[in-house]
Amino acid sequence: MAKIKSTFVCQSCGSVTPRWAGRCEACGEWNSIVEEMASAGVGAGPKAAVSSGRPVELVPLSGESEDAIRIVSKNSELDRVLGGGFVMGSAILVGGDPGIGKSTLLLQAAASLARQGKRVIYISGEEAIAQVRLRASRLGVADAPVELASETHVETILATIEKGKAPDLVIIDSIQTCWTERIDSAPGTVTQVRTSAQALTRFAKKSGSAVVLVGHVTKDGQIAGPRVVEHMVDAVLYFEGDTSLTYRILRGVKNRYGATDEIGVFEMAGSGLREVPNPSALFLDQRDSGAAGSAVFAGVEGTRPVLVEIQALVAASPLGTPRRAVVGWDSARLSMILAVLETRCGVRIGANDIYLNVAGGLKVNEPAADLAVAAALISSLTNSPLPADAVYFGEVSLSGSIRPVVHANLRVREAAKLGFGSVHTAKLNASDRAAEDVLLNEFSALADLVGRIAANGSAPAKDEDGWN
Repeated sequence: MAKIKSTFVCQSCGSVTPRWAGRCEACGEWNSIVEEMASAGVGAGPKAAVSSGRPVELVPLSGESEDAIRIVSKNSELDRVLGGGFVMGSAILVGGDPGIGKSTLLLQAAASLARQGKRVIYISGEEAIAQVRLRASRLGVADAPVELASETHVETILATIEKGKAPDLVIIDSIQTCWTERIDSAPGTVTQVRTSAQALTRFAKKSGSAVVLVGHVTKDGQIAGPRVVEHMVDAVLYFEGDTSLTYRILRGVKNRYGATDEIGVFEMAGSGLREVPNPSALFLDQRDSGAAGSAVFAGVEGTRPVLVEIQALVAASPLGTPRRAVVGWDSARLSMILAVLETRCGVRIGANDIYLNVAGGLKVNEPAADLAVAAALISSLTNSPLPADAVYFGEVSLSGSIRPVVHANLRVREAAKLGFGSVHTAKLNASDRAAEDVLLNEFSALADLVGRIAANGSAPAKDEDGWN
């Protein structure tokens, strides 16, 4: 018999400790350490035997290699994030909040592939077969030849999908409900999730089938399930968005077969998730171009340029400590921009309440948004609306200078496609100048832009640079 030992595992970060403690030393969470029973060794069982290793053939770096075989789901947004479709033999993790639309998207993709003649197996561990059939009927895909089962036992799942012809796509919804007899702990614990994911990933590599693992973030913030298996899989996709809004963003944070930080935009409708081919128009649909504190930022997500609205509100603070509220951007980055405005530009703004929002629920991570944020803050502080056809992008340094960013050409072209007439950015190289009918306003220092915005009046006429 294999030796059974007791371990204490943090359900928040997955760290293992020899004894129980009220607070995890690795992540700082309280009451997250749970005792789990596990067999000693990886894959140990009642009759496990230690086998000696065998030498493998060593080959040089140079040589011919086959391109990854992909199956296209005909969902352009999903295929874009995956890098061109599902790679055969890959393991993919799809994470997100409960109710965000993970099961809806994957069921639609499964139906599309099944209609193309691919063998698709959908294993539901959270819902009964009747519930999945009701969703398929609502989505209009009930006629697709998708093979469906409701099971959580990993050994039973493997025996089922290994029977007959190897499937092209296997969807496990979700990995947190799966359990294996190798581990003596409850389903959903870190050890069960890790062991189940390892067994399913091994099947994907052995059979050549694409395996999709769904992992949700629970309502109380427990994210250990998806996080601990990120290093095991080939691609990690996260579904983002507010359930109160109608659109969702699928973001790739890891992809061994494609670009990372790629996004796909979907709109939630009664018939399921619909693709949004032009997300820039969606994010700017209800923009109030005449309001002070509104600036349009030209960002790049992966290989896709996206225009979003940066909203800022600067108000007098009645408190000794001014408020700072940031949605969709880094709060530490906002503090840095405020410090640069105070020190390098002579703008007294730190004593005010600052509210910053990226309209539409998109999360902006790149420093290229510094210039748009600074422009929105100064516009709100001086009550000077920015030009309605202006776009901003550029990185602000601690010295107050504006530095160029990558993919400037893509950003300018996207602005021209949507009808914007002027671009405000740093000094661009000759290769970054797009041959578009767009006026480039280049600045070397943030103080120059601040002076232009502060001096902007409300007269209807504009000069040659697009300013009032």
